[in-house]
Amino acid sequence: MKKVALRFLSVLQATLLAALVLSGTTWASESAPDFVSLAKKLKPSVVNISTAKTVKPQQQFQHQFNNRFGNDPFQDFFNHYFDNSNPHPFKQRSLGSGFIIDGGYILTNNHVVDGADEITVKLADNREYKAQVKGVDKRLDLALLKIDAKESLPTARLGDSDAIQVGEWVMAIGNPFGLSETVTAGIVSAKGRVIGSGPYDDYIQTDASINPGNSGGPLFNTHGEVVGINTAIIAGGQGIGFAIPINLAKSILPQLKENGKVTRGWLGVSIQQVTAELAKSFGLKNEKGALVSGILPESPAMKAGLKAGDVILEFDGKKIEDASELSRIVAATVVGKKVTVVLLRDGKEKKVPVVIERLKDGSGESQREETTPDKLGMSVKEINKDLANQFQLKETSGVMVTAVTPGGLAQEAGITEGDVIKEIDGSKIATLKDYEKAAAAHKKGQIIRFLLKRGDNSLYVAATLD
Repeated sequence: MKKVALRFLSVLQATLLAALVLSGTTWASESAPDFVSLAKKLKPSVVNISTAKTVKPQQQFQHQFNNRFGNDPFQDFFNHYFDNSNPHPFKQRSLGSGFIIDGGYILTNNHVVDGADEITVKLADNREYKAQVKGVDKRLDLALLKIDAKESLPTARLGDSDAIQVGEWVMAIGNPFGLSETVTAGIVSAKGRVIGSGPYDDYIQTDASINPGNSGGPLFNTHGEVVGINTAIIAGGQGIGFAIPINLAKSILPQLKENGKVTRGWLGVSIQQVTAELAKSFGLKNEKGALVSGILPESPAMKAGLKAGDVILEFDGKKIEDASELSRIVAATVVGKKVTVVLLRDGKEKKVPVVIERLKDGSGESQREETTPDKLGMSVKEINKDLANQFQLKETSGVMVTAVTPGGLAQEAGITEGDVIKEIDGSKIATLKDYEKAAAAHKKGQIIRFLLKRGDNSLYVAATLD
């Protein structure tokens, strides 16, 4: 029996080994691209961009990319060219990357060329040209440059960033730290990343090595097509870079070429993510959609009758997964177009026609109110003239949060000192009596939802009563 069992085990092991070898061979042939051929083919379309900018004494260079990962991840690199001790105006120089698309047009990041007096583009064959900025979009951090060359120029082919998948091979080419024609490879680590750089965040995350100087350079797929524009890194991080999807760039390229700027659609709502507790409080089946927390005066939303508390589920035939997606879709909508907005109001779906318009281009110190926090974990006070002046509030009536208990329900929900409570579970809060009545109506285990006014913004928050 032992000999038979051992013989059977040997056959099984051999079969498994053969299967692994075969599957490994198949995986390698399908997933490992020929990076050597790709690099030779694609490098000529990638350019080195150097800029010069006249800086006055005590004028610090700061590029716009500040976000929740800390200060500008490229600042240390640019500081190499900055000397605070110089009392005279001087030329500040920086480096970046870009790629030729057609007719001498070059795509790069806006922060690479922002404020530059001189822009020089160097090709892979060492040809150099002076470049002009033909258009910029600061919201997407994109710039379109133009060089005049009599000779033909190698161009990069633009792909479809929507088609790429997480785990797919990608290759970055650029000039990190001024080291020209550097090739790095990795995979798509994630899609749709929101990193706090702006309202239209939709980054491709990759572990292909990206460093200062790669900014504006292309991220290629294995077919040799540009799927992203390398833009950001996490300060102090390793193996994490972010690229603007090329489809976003393609959608605004005609405007950059023709007008030098981008016109975007405007709905005129303040929106926020739908959390699990907010979804329950509004009677939603899931956390999809964009929650309207405020309506801007004289906006398309106000004219169409949208209200705070509406949850937008669909816009112009497109399903809305989250607030970020709504921002991007509205921005890409043609000005003047009449669209249908599907929303949830009071538990019922409603279709509302909206005509999209064009998007047009102070704080004081608070003092803690010494009052006893209530069961919601905060102290509140009815707004009067003195309180409004003290906290520089625009509201002259209502109920304001004067203190928040650490670890309490209010803090858990995200309420902060200085917030004005406009509603609790849809009930208007104009006086302390309104607040006390609404707070007393809730029992342990129930979800309580607040509509707050914070500065110029409105937002919903929710938490479960302990």
